[in-house]
Amino acid sequence: MRTSVDLAPGDSSVQRSAETVILRVLSANLGVALESRRLAVADGVRVDVDGVCESSVPPVLVEVWAHQGRPRPAQKAKVMTDALKLVWIERCLFPAGARKILALADKDAADYFLRRTWMSSALRDLGIEVIVVPLPSDLRSQITAAQTRQFR
Repeated sequence: MRTSVDLAPGDSSVQRSAETVILRVLSANLGVALESRRLAVADGVRVDVDGVCESSVPPVLVEVWAHQGRPRPAQKAKVMTDALKLVWIERCLFPAGARKILALADKDAADYFLRRTWMSSALRDLGIEVIVVPLPSDLRSQITAAQTRQFR
């Protein structure tokens, strides 16, 4: 793996690698085979989803966020956009319902979506679970270093 010195300031390979780990751990914890896929949703529109298992009952849809630490406003909007994507996919492809999960890698990152905020209330009302999947400390450190490098 390249060191952070070798990476361009906007490079997100560390986070993408961590998202793969999060999805693998969540898959094992849930006992389902989650895989990243591009789904044909409606009117020829295709959408990427971080994790899906169509064969489970109910089907499982997952969006993953590897961020460490408290989210900034734009990052909260990104998570809520991911949540809306899960609701839309469910509505279009799984009218009988799907288990919708936001898998976050850090308790501090997830806290805003778990405590009493309008966003956490909306997630609950829409049937979206927020699950924290802890990462090994070395990977957490790599993500934190990448976030520092990427900060604009």
